[in-house]
Amino acid sequence: MAERLIVVGGDAAGMAAASQARRRRSRDDLEIIAFERGHFTSYSACGIPYWISGLVADREQLVARDPATFRESYDIDVRVRHEVVAIDLNRREVIAMDLDGGAEVREPFDTLMYATGAVPAKPAWAHTDGAGVFGVQTLDDGSALREWLDADPPPRRAVVVGGGYIGVEMAEALVLRGLSVTLVERDEQPMSTVDPDMAQLVTNAMRGLGVTIRTGVKVTALSERDGRICEVVTDDGPIPADVVILGLGVRPNTALAEAAGLPLGPTGGIRVDRRMRVTGMPGVWAAGDCVETLHRVSGMPVHVPLGTHANKQGRVAGINIGGGYATFAGVIGTAVTKVCDLEVGRTGLRERDALAAGFEFVSVIAESTNRAGYYPGARPMTVKLIAERPSGRLLGAQIVGWSEAAKRIDTLAVALWNRMTVDDMTALDLGYAPPYAPVWDPVLVAARKAVDALAPR
Repeated sequence: MAERLIVVGGDAAGMAAASQARRRRSRDDLEIIAFERGHFTSYSACGIPYWISGLVADREQLVARDPATFRESYDIDVRVRHEVVAIDLNRREVIAMDLDGGAEVREPFDTLMYATGAVPAKPAWAHTDGAGVFGVQTLDDGSALREWLDADPPPRRAVVVGGGYIGVEMAEALVLRGLSVTLVERDEQPMSTVDPDMAQLVTNAMRGLGVTIRTGVKVTALSERDGRICEVVTDDGPIPADVVILGLGVRPNTALAEAAGLPLGPTGGIRVDRRMRVTGMPGVWAAGDCVETLHRVSGMPVHVPLGTHANKQGRVAGINIGGGYATFAGVIGTAVTKVCDLEVGRTGLRERDALAAGFEFVSVIAESTNRAGYYPGARPMTVKLIAERPSGRLLGAQIVGWSEAAKRIDTLAVALWNRMTVDDMTALDLGYAPPYAPVWDPVLVAARKAVDALAPR
């Protein structure tokens, strides 16, 4: 009889693992069943704000492979609208509920792939019976929000709670749809993924876009009228709202794993090895936003929920399940986003991360331009580097600027990944032409400034 692989979760990590396993093993050798509680498989959650805004015209453009494609082209039995509610490791069995039909389904397994992703943080005040409150975690979430925004009459006032990537991107999306938008952040400024001095540039850009930003403000309740949200209550007064977006971050979706006895690490994510095997659990694998992984700079376990990692980790797990050999080398926290035309990139450690990891370091900020100063369209770019003292090893980098800014973080990410020093970086042979960079690229300008800051006084 063929072995059986059960995949719990049908998005990036789960279906990447299933696909890689299938490429290496036929149906006669390996039967694959994937359970997904939503309606969609293998979609871009990161693209949801751009569909909400209208920049992406069709929801289906966000779907890389639908369930039918997996069934017909990969011979994978994908069961959408089925939620796994229990895992019995002793009996090697999963129990799932058919969310549309209500029936209970039991399926045995030889190998288990756990890829349930993350769940949004939802404090007590966010629980309300009033309609018009949305998370933006899944494509089903995005579909519900889009339907609300397309209602007649449409909502006019939006409040976004939380100033991380989702909050910032959704604030922009709602402005582009013509709503009056207020972003509420309990910290002193949004974009805590970068240091405060760089986040201030993002704050200024958002205000220039027309977003009202309320920082240092704590939400305490949501009020409703006639079954619909009507205002967000804060410790600094109420804010009228016809729609509320919760962008308060996420945590690993591990309730099912914990109940089954899978080990969790200090971040709350599932503990896995470099091959994505769950520690101490033969035949059980996990990948994506539900696991914790190693930060290559700090050496600490971290939970970094990004689609890039989920796809890579799922691929690694699937290769190994299929009989090959692959490892996941860890993360350095590279990420990019934008606010209107302002681009933001970051990689490695922030100042507070470096302090927490026990590094002695210097920080420098270099101001430059994205193109030669005389070339049309040249605009400011700010690069921040954090380097270890006295070695000069790059520990982290952040960039805020206009066109050509965000993807420059990739140069710094490669330098960071390969443990380069800022002195090494000053000699990098980077591309130059006036439409793309000054003769001294902003990355090189920042590296030179960091070398100067490290020099003995």
